[in-house]
This record gives sequence, structure tokens and C-alpha cells, in this order.
Amino acid sequence: MSPIEHKRKASIDDWIKERINPDEINKYLPSSGKDFIDDNLISRILEKNKHPDRQMIRDILAKSLSVETLTLDETAALLNISDKQLREEMRDTALKVKLKVYDKRIVTFAPLYMGNKCVNNCLYCGFRKENKSASRRVLTMDEIRREIEILAGEIGHKRLIVVYGEHPETGINYITESLKTIYDVKVKTRKGYGQIRRVNVNAAPMTVAELRQLHNAGIGTYQVFQETYHHDTYGRIHPENTIKGNYPWRLYAMHRAFEADIDDVGIGVLFGLYDWRFEVMGLVAHSRELEQRFGVGPHTISFPRLEPADNAPYTVKSPYLVSDNDFKHLMVVIRLSVPHTGMIITARENAQMRRLAFRFGCTQTDASSRIGVGGYAENLTGQEGNKQQFILGDTRSLDEVIREYAQMGYITSFCTAGYRCGRTGKCIMNLLKTGQEGVFCKMNAILTSREWLDDFASPETMKAGEAVIEKEINEVKVKQPGLYPELLRKYEKIKSGERDLYF
Repeated sequence: MSPIEHKRKASIDDWIKERINPDEINKYLPSSGKDFIDDNLISRILEKNKHPDRQMIRDILAKSLSVETLTLDETAALLNISDKQLREEMRDTALKVKLKVYDKRIVTFAPLYMGNKCVNNCLYCGFRKENKSASRRVLTMDEIRREIEILAGEIGHKRLIVVYGEHPETGINYITESLKTIYDVKVKTRKGYGQIRRVNVNAAPMTVAELRQLHNAGIGTYQVFQETYHHDTYGRIHPENTIKGNYPWRLYAMHRAFEADIDDVGIGVLFGLYDWRFEVMGLVAHSRELEQRFGVGPHTISFPRLEPADNAPYTVKSPYLVSDNDFKHLMVVIRLSVPHTGMIITARENAQMRRLAFRFGCTQTDASSRIGVGGYAENLTGQEGNKQQFILGDTRSLDEVIREYAQMGYITSFCTAGYRCGRTGKCIMNLLKTGQEGVFCKMNAILTSREWLDDFASPETMKAGEAVIEKEINEVKVKQPGLYPELLRKYEKIKSGERDLYF
């Protein structure tokens, strides 16, 4: 190792040692010193509810329809259902819940990977530090601008999830600078302009002080996935000599976010690391903990499955890989157990599974996704193993995806109004639980869908999209007659070239 390399390694080692602040874990722990995920209790509850009766299940479904978060016992009962008729009733109820809370709109976004340098060594990840075949880089601000020019000016995205590896080169100062760069880009389109209006952040756990910086930078949702809630499994696949090897530091990331005034958070699990039933219970336990402590549950829940990754054999050798049938069932249970939450199905899954997911209650998805660093400007296919975290299952364009959703009767929404109108945290929770947010969702979906069609759609997608918009406008006329004139006024302005109008 050269002197320069030795100095660089020493600098990274020092950075790693300073990342975790034990005081920002211990302050949230109960007097027992144990965190809120009790592995033995979860296992006992799953066993106790192995054979629920039909009436009990139907009572639980009625509770879910009232948009109340289910208990762990109720969730366990749903997880244990194998009867085909009851599973079909669960699916039907899940769709009813989704329509009640979010209406018929699907929110779209794009992932943007900012760098793949990482100090961790997770056994399932193509970015792990011991993967010597990975092509490593961190985007410069000029490279970020070029990515956004394509995302906002050629594809038409308005919302991003930006993903950062855990490394000093992509620390909080880089994150805040990159967010400013993203928001500053504005690109001319066919009739208006393209711009990213809201950036959600998927990044490593941070201190409260860093999270305040993140909040001030104007983020949307802050995402941290626990990956697996099972303590022993977590320790086995996240080496203890890494930052990510500290289970409670990651588990209490959202507590610190709320303390830093970030009230819009997203949690998730990487299904396939441990038993899927246990992981759903962990997600519900996490949601309930946040609701009970802060009065606000997660705004989104993500549930990716393990996919093959470069030099990460655990992704195909795990004994807990989730079958398609079990994956469908766990989506239904998440929708029913945390009925207010947005559910994100990503392009990890193939097109067929993503189509089905919307029947089971999913509300958000990505499209035209390129998960290699610099993938939009370099037009990567999504299958370059040494440049990305995992392999994609669906690489279709945003235009194709929007056309398909329109043909299914769904309207694609690019709405970011809630963040800018203060509809976050407790406010959004109350609006979601009462069904009022769905009214805003419908009208903003109409306006943003019109924008996108005029600026980016192919003729085939224009035709399908306009048919859906017409149906949605007619529904507003019937169900919200008081808002109908204002909707038409803004809609006509959008058609004439104005942009970013919302309710």
C-alpha cells in the first residue's frame, strides 16, 4: 500500500469510528435496555395465531377498512391464512382499502444512484466493500446535472429517490449539495418545462444534527430499511466490524429523524434474508412504535425481494427466498395491517408481478429505471452487474408503463403537492385515515398527468392517458362538485402550457 493509499484508508477508518453516537441509541431504549423488536415474542404470536377462525379474519378485515393499524396478533392471523376463499377476500379488501385511502392513482418516481462506494460489507449487496470487481465512482455535480436533464427533460420524472452508499465521499455535505444541484435543474420540454419537484432520500442512518441539515435541504421522505428485523440474521449478514453491523443504530434511525423534524419517513425490509412472516411482523411492530411514540406512522413501506447481485452469492443461496405466491400474500397483509401507508413496488420485480401488485394495494412504483451510477447519461440497460447494486426485473420505459396503467384504468400521478402544502406528518396521517387525502390525490393526479402527456407522451400513450383523465374528471364532477370548477380552471391552464399547478 502506497503512503497516499495508507493515508486515505486511515482517514476512512477514522470516519467510521465516529459515525455511531451511542447516546442517540440509548435515549430511545426502555429501562430494560432492549429494543422494541422482540424476536421471541414475534415467534410466539405467529405460533399462537396459526389457526384463526373465519369470523375473526372478517372482523380484522373490517378494522382494516376503517383505516386502523392492526395489532401484531391480527397481523399474525392474516399471515397464517392459507384458505383460498379467505385469501381472495383479503385481496378484495386490500384493494378497497387502497381505493379508499389513495383512490385510483399510481405515483411514479425514478431511482438515482449517486455513488457506489461503501464502507459496509453486506453479504447480499453488489456494493459491499470486498467486491473487487465493482466499478466504483461517485457522481460529480456536473454529472448529476446531466442525469437530471435526462430524467426531468427527456423522460419526464418529477420525483426521485436518490440513493447514497455509506462512505465519507457521500456524507451529509455531499448529500445536501447534490440535493441543491438536483432542484436547480430546469429543462425546456414540448409545451412547458421539466424539473424535479421533490427528492426523497435513501441513505444510511445519521445523527440528529445531520438529519437537521437534511431537513433544511428540502427533502421529501427519508428512507432507511432495516433489511431484516431478525437480530441473529442481521448480525450474521452485516459483519460486526462495520457501521451497518450495529442493529440498534439502524433501528432507531427514524426516531432520530422525527427528533430532527423530518416527519415523513419510509421503512422497509429486504425479503429473502429471513422468514417472510417474521419480517412482516417486524414492519408492523416498527410502524406501531412510530405511531405510539410520535403519533405518525411510516409514510411508505418498501418490500423488495433479494435479486442476484455481482459477487454476492447470498442473493441466490439464501434459504429464505420468497416465492411469488408468498410475495403476493405478504403485499396484501402489509396493505391490510398498515392501511394508511404508501406501498412501493419497484422494478426489481418483473412487469407481470408489478401489474398484480396494484390489485393488492400498492400505490407507488418506478419506471425507466437505471440503477448503475451514471446510468441515465450512459444509457445503461439495468443489467450491468459490476456497475449496480442488483439486477432489474423490469426495464420498460416510463411511456410504456404509463400506457399500460391507463389501459388498466389507473391514472399516473407525478404529484408532489403534499410536501409543499404541509400535508406531511400528523396532517397527512389524519387526511389518509379519513379518506380526505384521496380527494387531493385525484385532482393533482389529473393535473400532473395532463402535464406529462403534453410534454412527453407518445401518440399511443396520449390516447390511453386522455381516456383515463376524462373518466377521472367526470368522477370529480359527480363526487366533488364544489371543487370541479377550480379543477377545470387549472386544467385549462395546464393545457395552455402553465406548469406545477396543484391543490
